[in-house]
Amino acid sequence: MPDRDALKPDRRALLLAGAGLALTGPAFAAETSAPLTDLPLAMPKTEFVYEAVVEIAPMVPLGESPLGERRIVPITGGVFQGPRIRGTVLPGGADRQLVRKDGVRRLDALYEMKTEDGAILTVRNQVLVDPGRDGAPDYRFSTIDVTAPEGPHAWLNRLVLVGTLASLRPAREAVLVRAFRLA
Repeated sequence: MPDRDALKPDRRALLLAGAGLALTGPAFAAETSAPLTDLPLAMPKTEFVYEAVVEIAPMVPLGESPLGERRIVPITGGVFQGPRIRGTVLPGGADRQLVRKDGVRRLDALYEMKTEDGAILTVRNQVLVDPGRDGAPDYRFSTIDVTAPEGPHAWLNRLVLVGTLASLRPAREAVLVRAFRLA
């Protein structure tokens, strides 16, 4: 018959094990905890909506603020297209930027796009750019809000869009925005 005391872990071992679990953080808890409900976990999927080549003018510095360096990048034109939509990016919009003290950039672009059939879409693209550290790539993802007039493009008003951003420099003074709907 085994010794009962030999089967009981000592208090120190239990405390160290508990501390180890606490240090692994929420990721470990999510993997080992039971679901909160019996509803199946439905991971979002994405579907390509459009890509836009947005032409830009040189950046204009706006000065330091308590939150970081402020600047603005005028939008001068461009083109966009996707499976159900295409047209031009209108000049006159701008990308307002905040470069935080930690190097992360918050971009808030507001501009209009005109579809082939003449509808004017208003786009607000809010991007977070975290420069890659230690050889890692930049993190460049956004939420995109498109407001369309009633009519053939009203379907855009009922979507949650996420996006990616890539610079096209030095080949051209433009950025590439790709928009995907969450499904």
